[in-house]
Amino acid sequence: MRQIDQLIFVGLNGYAVALDRDTGAIVWSCDEMKSGYVTLLLDGDRLIVSTNGYLYCLDPLTGRVLWNNRMAGYGGGTPTSLVSVRGQTSQTFLQQAAAAIAAQQAHHHAAGPGAAGS
Repeated sequence: MRQIDQLIFVGLNGYAVALDRDTGAIVWSCDEMKSGYVTLLLDGDRLIVSTNGYLYCLDPLTGRVLWNNRMAGYGGGTPTSLVSVRGQTSQTFLQQAAAAIAAQQAHHHAAGPGAAGS
């Protein structure tokens, strides 16, 4: 049975793709994203895919979509980056990132259109 560490994951032209690390052969591909910009993050036994305001969670061994989430207001024509943080700091990092985004949005909305810094 194939293991996650035998795979390389890439995102391109609306696809999430798993390649065999030794041969480069395509093991699976998923085109559900339908967007040119696809970024990936392997988190244990889940492959998180970000594209055009959506997050997808894939089984990294099969490419099967486990869930998706439309992140309303967070997508557009600009590529979205995902950051891999390992170990106990990952949850803290993600909580801090979410808090920073929320604070930035609150400041932007409080300032209103045309205000300095908005």
